[in-house]
Amino acid sequence: MYRRFGVLLAAVLGVTLTATAPATAGAFTHFPTEFSLPNGWQPEGIAISGTTAYFGSRADGSIYAADLRTGNGKVLAKGPGTPSLGMKVDDRKRLWVAGGVGGDARVYDTRSGKLLATFQFATADTFVNDVVLTEKAAWFTDSRKAVLYEVPLSLKPHRTLALTGDLVVTPGATNLNGIVTGLEGGLIVVQSNTGKLFRIDPRSGKSTEINLNGQTLTNGDGLLREGRQLYVVQNRLNKVARYTLSRDGATLAAERTDARFDVPTTVAAFGKRLYLPNARFSTPPTPETTYTVVAVERP
Repeated sequence: MYRRFGVLLAAVLGVTLTATAPATAGAFTHFPTEFSLPNGWQPEGIAISGTTAYFGSRADGSIYAADLRTGNGKVLAKGPGTPSLGMKVDDRKRLWVAGGVGGDARVYDTRSGKLLATFQFATADTFVNDVVLTEKAAWFTDSRKAVLYEVPLSLKPHRTLALTGDLVVTPGATNLNGIVTGLEGGLIVVQSNTGKLFRIDPRSGKSTEINLNGQTLTNGDGLLREGRQLYVVQNRLNKVARYTLSRDGATLAAERTDARFDVPTTVAAFGKRLYLPNARFSTPPTPETTYTVVAVERP
């Protein structure tokens, strides 16, 4: 039964199932380094599980699943009419999605596209922007408020963590954005409007600014941490920066730009590559506007 269901889902998503092991490091080099999303999609977030990448739509919150091996894909789930932004996939194949101006988070089954749960965090002056998963919870940023939202992976009711300390929120601006786990159990968030990076204590909510050694993360958006290496997407600068984290701060190690970048927002890794959706914030969106995903080598 499970096998038949998997084959059916593969047909729906345009993904080919095989009995072979996951793609090897040598095999993935033949995967496309750029592919298209549906016209008018308005992507923002990306999550990768296996060889499938998931993209949310800012237009209506629908979820698109694409096969990294071919770039082909189909809509996995129709949205609620409000955006789908940052997203992550957990070990149970559930997709956790930040709901932007909807003030919510949604959880989907990546195999069926079924909506499993919705969590309403706020109803006014809210922009739920990104999410990171820990061993026990999903943590969401709100770009309009000095808070984080914690949702247990068990799908029990959420709690709102008020943030104190060094963080100062500017009303009406895009404040907290990308979020990752820290080196020692805490959380790290970027503040887009100031270009600052903060450590957050998930128990107390205390925020501590991270010393960037003279750098500023202007337009900081999606984050990805691999060990001590922190990748920061600087959207309107069309750039990905790599910082080396330490107890004393973060030091710029490398940067990468690409002629194909058109305001990339978030980032996910597969093999030796980073995948970034082009949000094209500078291009007025229409139903015919084209959108792409670009793969680059790590800087």
